[in-house]
Amino acid sequence: MGHIISCSDIHKSYGDLTVLKGINLQIKAGEVVAIVGPSGAGKTTLLHILSTLDRADSNEKSQLQIEGVSMSEMGAAEIAQFRNQRLGFIFQFHELLPEFTALENVCMPGWIANNQNKGINKKAAQLLTQLGLEDRMGHKPQQLSGGEQQRVAVARSLINDPKVIFADEPSGNLDSQNADALHESFFELRDQTGCTFVIVTHNDRLADMADRKIILKDGHIVL
Repeated sequence: MGHIISCSDIHKSYGDLTVLKGINLQIKAGEVVAIVGPSGAGKTTLLHILSTLDRADSNEKSQLQIEGVSMSEMGAAEIAQFRNQRLGFIFQFHELLPEFTALENVCMPGWIANNQNKGINKKAAQLLTQLGLEDRMGHKPQQLSGGEQQRVAVARSLINDPKVIFADEPSGNLDSQNADALHESFFELRDQTGCTFVIVTHNDRLADMADRKIILKDGHIVL
């Protein structure tokens, strides 16, 4: 099983604050990886760089490859297209658009990628059904519970068949029952799709379930 993500010598500073101090990391295809550590350790910064939402500091030795493609050789527009078509995202605050239904929210990344609308609608409905939301497709986010909203966000992250899902505190706003159900869905989806999950979390139960736990402290990986 090859490495789907590989990075070396990743540094990131904001002004005088150095957040990441030379990160080297490889993640295998199909792994569920939890990134843990104290607040301020640089977890979200690392996730944003690995997922192309942010760039590492300019450095000749710095490398980031996703699916064997070097991100440093791509321009901003190319990276944005790569991100939309091949990566999926789940955030703590689900980021659903309030004026659209659950089904429309799931379809959105597919429409942006200019996939055929008919196929996208059908696929979105299948994903929502798989996540237990077949009766909620026409509901807008404010009509859904927190757990349901986050499951809609999971379905949305999968609509373009990404190889990697990046999740930042995905269960941070959920009670333990909904959090456990969400975590179990990650492993079920990995088994069904072969998708890799890279998850920043403070949830010890999720971190312990993961195939691998990466501990970040003061901008370094300590395990």
